[in-house]
Amino acid sequence: MADIFLIVATSVAFLLMLVIAIYLLVYYSHPDDRNDAYFPKLVVIIGIMLTGATCLLLPLDVANNEGYAGCDGYNTSLCGGLNMTLFWDIFFWLIPVWVFLMIPFSTFFYEADDGMLMAGTSVDPNPVKKSRILSALGYTTGVVVFITVLYVVAYMTASEASISVQDYMGNDLVSASALGNDRRGVVITKTSIGASGNFTTAQLAEMEGNPYDQAYASTVENMGSDTLVMQVSISTFFAALMAWLGWFLFAVFGGIGMASMPLDLILVFKNRPRNMDAVEYAEAQKSLRDRVNELVDIGELIKIERANNPNMGTVGGMGGYFSAEKRKEARIERQALLEFKQGVYLLEQDVEDFKACTSDYDNYNPLRPYIALFLGICSIVISLVWMVHIAVYILPTPPLTPFLNSYFAWFDKWFSLFGVLSVALFTVYLLFAAVTGCFKFGLRMACIQLHPMVLGKTYMSSFLFNTGLVLLCALPVVQFSAQAFSDYARNSTINQIFNVQIENLTFFGWWFTQKVFVYIFFSFAGLTMLYLLVKPKETGPSGVDLRDRLRSRKG
Repeated sequence: MADIFLIVATSVAFLLMLVIAIYLLVYYSHPDDRNDAYFPKLVVIIGIMLTGATCLLLPLDVANNEGYAGCDGYNTSLCGGLNMTLFWDIFFWLIPVWVFLMIPFSTFFYEADDGMLMAGTSVDPNPVKKSRILSALGYTTGVVVFITVLYVVAYMTASEASISVQDYMGNDLVSASALGNDRRGVVITKTSIGASGNFTTAQLAEMEGNPYDQAYASTVENMGSDTLVMQVSISTFFAALMAWLGWFLFAVFGGIGMASMPLDLILVFKNRPRNMDAVEYAEAQKSLRDRVNELVDIGELIKIERANNPNMGTVGGMGGYFSAEKRKEARIERQALLEFKQGVYLLEQDVEDFKACTSDYDNYNPLRPYIALFLGICSIVISLVWMVHIAVYILPTPPLTPFLNSYFAWFDKWFSLFGVLSVALFTVYLLFAAVTGCFKFGLRMACIQLHPMVLGKTYMSSFLFNTGLVLLCALPVVQFSAQAFSDYARNSTINQIFNVQIENLTFFGWWFTQKVFVYIFFSFAGLTMLYLLVKPKETGPSGVDLRDRLRSRKG
């Protein structure tokens, strides 16, 4: 029977995520989208809930499988009663469905614009909407077909896991834990009575709960290492593929956010609004006016160039891909557009800060910078602890010390769920770091499209982009956390899935066992920290230089 507390906690968590998703949508949406784009809004709400639920499944898994006598992660009657294998399989399917089907369709539908059709005719009362749906379906079908082919080919060629195990010889079954199992808890047991045979991972897990004689266990003979070859399930392989794809984003953006998120919060306090004297007011006003004039000139030049070249920023068809000159021209045009958008966003932020120091000074919430300072200090502590944990537990083989794993177990002695709540905190923090890192990278490098979340000014395209980003990073976050807390969560279902099956897959296993992504994550965090110490504030591209470049191209 399922633990009533876990059922209630799970239900409350889902309701809380629903409230948070609706809150974000209501308070961040642009007024132009208030009475429109209902289907994309539903996709965003469910996507945010999926992201949060995926990250919180790890602490739920730990709570369900830890702290119960004889619990093994497979026999749910011995644990908290929740079938975590079913839970994980459901989310392993829902995440790719949302990333490759629902979000692309919503994005194509939202951004489709067919101005050549006349709406409201007697033949078709709403041809524009029908055209948008058909266009979105066409593009989405292409995405789904490509991903399906990629998955089928990958599953047929790389779905076997070769798991290194230990063989033992004895007269009876004995608990695997008595035989000194490794971090992943995989042991093959053989008997000397009758035909010897290998046992499945599930059967081995069931041995964990069996009573055993410690003295007898010490006499069992170690027959050496062996390799168990097994084909993972379709859902587990989907999780491996999604985690591998998401790691390319999470390793970069998560590492950047690990260093930049604390600094951003501290700067909110440092740059809090203050009364300006007449001289400071005049200088700030003149600086903003000059920047506005520069961006207006740039906007006019881009408008003229777009009127002459509707395909600005693109290679203009398949033929353009084979032309180096066309590709270079498209890259320059796209870079100019991104720098312009970056400059506009930074100007809007500075204007808001200027208003907070002048006309809106009396309406500014004085607690905001102090709350940011408190969160910034907490972020510094969590980021530093994460970096130390990576350095002493994840990267070395074998680990130098369990570090956080030991602290979580110690916390549980004081309060039974404190360790589980700590796992949730450290896991969700990684997700926020990835979103922050993506935005910081876009502001600094101006090579990707900016999709900031601004209160009351966020379009659905930005919502959909950020939802897709966090969904892609959700499984890498779970895998990273499962690896980081593998000692504390050794009996969890996800530990068996990621640290046993997926980590030993033919192709994906090399990336995970060699810790390639973890090294990238750690390196980006360190380099970003050094970079931000030298240049803590975004300045954006030079408006004068960008304007001169556009004028020279026009000429």
